[in-house]
Amino acid sequence: MALKDSIKTILQEAELYHGQGLLAEAKEKYQQAQALIERSAQVKNREKLLEGIHRKIAGIELHDQKVQQTAATSPALSEKARELIKRLFSFSKEESEEAAALEGAIALAKFGQFSSALTEFNKLIRKESHRTVAAKNILRCHIALASEKAAVEQYEEWVKSDLFSVKQLESIRVFLEDNIPPEALEKPLSAPAAPAASAEEETARVEEEFIDISSIGIPFESGPAQGKVIEFDVNFQSGNLLSLIVPQKEGNIIEDLAVGTKINDLQFYSPIAIFNGAGVVSEKSQIKSGPKQGDFCLDIEITST
Repeated sequence: MALKDSIKTILQEAELYHGQGLLAEAKEKYQQAQALIERSAQVKNREKLLEGIHRKIAGIELHDQKVQQTAATSPALSEKARELIKRLFSFSKEESEEAAALEGAIALAKFGQFSSALTEFNKLIRKESHRTVAAKNILRCHIALASEKAAVEQYEEWVKSDLFSVKQLESIRVFLEDNIPPEALEKPLSAPAAPAASAEEETARVEEEFIDISSIGIPFESGPAQGKVIEFDVNFQSGNLLSLIVPQKEGNIIEDLAVGTKINDLQFYSPIAIFNGAGVVSEKSQIKSGPKQGDFCLDIEITST
């Protein structure tokens, strides 16, 4: 295989790993491609490629640092403050207390209040309409706290319970496997062992789900990132609503993304596919308190794929 094709293949593998949230594997592939490019002065756009790879690696390392610091830097909030966050940042379009409660729990998680968010999500898994979404967000909270072991233990407890259907557990298992590194698993996750329900029972029990998105590439038509596609990790997801946290120092990049802005040619990265679609900015705000103070919260609703 020619050097050009080898580099292209390795970078494609790195992007795939990155899109799946397998950051350690992605970093290894980026470094492998970097080493090949550095050894050859004949590579076209050599400096530009190296610069792009360096940004990718730096982004992964920054993400790792933030995860490690999260547990230590998340300050305790009073009950009154937590309730205020939940009220101010719940934007449910459904006339449903459960939907509002779900978005309130996600709002707490956005602010780094993972313990409080876990309490709210655990209430919601008792509700049929949002059970799987709440379960996946419980696992997201454990992973954000750098506690993959707790996420695995939680899943194994659910397998032993009769709370979830086989189809729901399988969806949760695949989600967990795609969001933690393989080395975090001492043994394979238990497969759902309960007998499969009938099609009618399954339809009645399983809420409508949307494909899990791990990151999203946003094309910019103006501003400092004009002409570029910038990739952002999805921090939390509720159906077709994706929540991104943009660091304060990068706030100028999203300055032109006002609420209501329609974005075409979005790039969605999921564990099972990479696809394009359109979306609209449904909410944008700057976080005023907590460990993410100063950062921006950007919500994008997927409108078509």
